Amino acid sequence: MDTQALKSSWHLVAQSGDQVPLFFYSALFLMYPETRGMFPVSMATQRDRLVNALGHVVSNVDRVEDVVPFLQQLGRDHRKFSVVAQHYPAVGQALLATLEHFLGDRWTPALARDWTAAYGLVAKVMTEAAEEASATSPPWWEGEIILHEVRAPGIAVIRARLNYPYPFRAGQSASVSVPLRPRMWRFYSFANAPRRDNTVDFHVRVVDGGTVSTALVHGTQRGDILKIGAPVGDKLTLDTSRPRELLLVAGGTGLAPLKAIVEQVAYEGPRCNVRLFVGARTSRELYEIETLSKMDAENPWLNVVPVVSHDNFYSGEHGYAVDVALKAWHGQDVFVCGSEEMVQSSVSRLLDAGVPPGQIRFDEFTSAGGREQ
Repeated sequence: MDTQALKSSWHLVAQSGDQVPLFFYSALFLMYPETRGMFPVSMATQRDRLVNALGHVVSNVDRVEDVVPFLQQLGRDHRKFSVVAQHYPAVGQALLATLEHFLGDRWTPALARDWTAAYGLVAKVMTEAAEEASATSPPWWEGEIILHEVRAPGIAVIRARLNYPYPFRAGQSASVSVPLRPRMWRFYSFANAPRRDNTVDFHVRVVDGGTVSTALVHGTQRGDILKIGAPVGDKLTLDTSRPRELLLVAGGTGLAPLKAIVEQVAYEGPRCNVRLFVGARTSRELYEIETLSKMDAENPWLNVVPVVSHDNFYSGEHGYAVDVALKAWHGQDVFVCGSEEMVQSSVSRLLDAGVPPGQIRFDEFTSAGGREQ
């Protein structure tokens, strides 16, 4: 298999932008109309997910250690869409038709064989992972909302009690679907460490064009049932085998997984000091400050520092959370979570300041899930 040919051909195809997923899904639904019901009415976000996933796979096609775990997670996660092994040949046929359409004369028999072989491996890894996961867990859990509080304009804290035991770790995320937006899933981080009562918390902010986030903040209430996919991700989980001091930098609702980490440290018995810097534009957006202040007062190993960037009337720390945090850095491991823009700029600031890359933990936005948090 010529991996360079796969990369080069995908690079050419990707230059056609939104036309690529548009053609792919049109071909899929024309050839296999029964697949249309597996997708949401609006396909805008779904098209982005396809391109992101394909781009990630092809970019790492010659790095098996990176692409196989990604594909396995995709396979496990796609169970929530009722995807079964029989659907993979249909997707493969639509993909090959799309590549042939956009490559034109560059679509050669040799390239067709390489892409067929590559997709065959992708389908094999995904189906095997899905079958293995099906033996031990459902495609999704149901969670009844038992708490729904709008804490600030466009920001809600939601607690759901799940119907079955749900094994996850602090720092992980899960895809969530709400009844108002069937077949639409978005990833949100858990805002708590595992509890005995099988409840989970989410911090949700309404984002521009975010249909699921809007439904969660403004269209759900106590008693509603959420669908929650399997937990994913280990970028923000703690390595308990080597306890180190922690410096946590949160932006907006990116606070959720970092608050979960603080809870984990508290539950397990603190073996390190933790400093949590909570960034927001205004003091009104410090939606969890009362809870955090209480945690700070009760735990001598914890120091919570709220930081506001655009509020002249705020009496506390001003600026960006990462800049204030850097003043306190003296070799700690640094965890960063927030919007994609916040994470990118914060990681750049940390690297420029001399923080070793190996000591910076953040969630890369390469998931095929379409995160709204």
